Amino acid sequence: MRPPLVLIIGPTAVGKTELSLRLAERLNGEIISADSRLFYRGMDVGTAKPAPADLARIPHHLIDIVNPDETVSLAVFQRLAQEAVADIRARGKLPFLVGGTGQYVRAVSEGWTPPEVTPDSRLRDELERLKEKRGANWLHEKLALLDSEAAQKIDARNYRRTIRALEVIFTSGKKFSAQRGQSEAPYRLISIGLTRPREELYRRVDERIEAMFAGGLIREVESLLARGYSPDLPSLSAIGYRECVGVAKGLMTEEEAKVEMRRLTRIFVRRQSNWFKESDSQIHWFHPEEENALNAIEKLIRNSF
Repeated sequence: MRPPLVLIIGPTAVGKTELSLRLAERLNGEIISADSRLFYRGMDVGTAKPAPADLARIPHHLIDIVNPDETVSLAVFQRLAQEAVADIRARGKLPFLVGGTGQYVRAVSEGWTPPEVTPDSRLRDELERLKEKRGANWLHEKLALLDSEAAQKIDARNYRRTIRALEVIFTSGKKFSAQRGQSEAPYRLISIGLTRPREELYRRVDERIEAMFAGGLIREVESLLARGYSPDLPSLSAIGYRECVGVAKGLMTEEEAKVEMRRLTRIFVRRQSNWFKESDSQIHWFHPEEENALNAIEKLIRNSF
């Protein structure tokens, strides 16, 4: 019989961390992070990484696994997550896959097979040159013309992902979105989606950004730069880090950085909804603070397995 796996999904700042901790405590579970921002050591404040007390409260997997100048491909994440699920089950516990990075969640839960296109260094160099000359948005616009579905799900700021999609298209002659191989789902899934009214979610985003600055986000970015990490790294192009690099270099004020972070996070929240829609009948949606929501979710999970 396929092993059980609980998905806790939803947009940033919706409340996934606290609810997953409480469920894992009640159901003898462990948490596997499917948030690509949490991979990086030393990037804690700007990623809203779970606090040390929370990491000690429940075992977590795939957090702090690489340095900021390293990368974790989709295929590598998929393998590591599958190994974590097997390890958790071997110890008689229930695995929870928690996060808002849609492609990482889907790759594990649906058994994706990433496109088998060998990297082409000459093509990548040319695309990098075009990015430097015309900008990441220009590259993303070209991807949208060739494969609108892929462009919808790739952040225009994530130019490396855009370049990979274009590389696959140009090398294979097929759409990137059409090459995502998929086998039978490898797990017995129960998908729990967390949602809030958009304005409530935006308010929580704003509060989180304020808390990041109060918690030392600028100091964290300055420390990363002082340790020799380039501001051009993909990890440091994440929302919050790029803006704070600008503050550290005197290119923008702290308030300007906050305004830009709020704007970009709203776009990110809307992009996340492309992966997990409230109309999806396979996902059980809850407002995390509704009366009896925690008890109802616990009962649903117990009855599913």
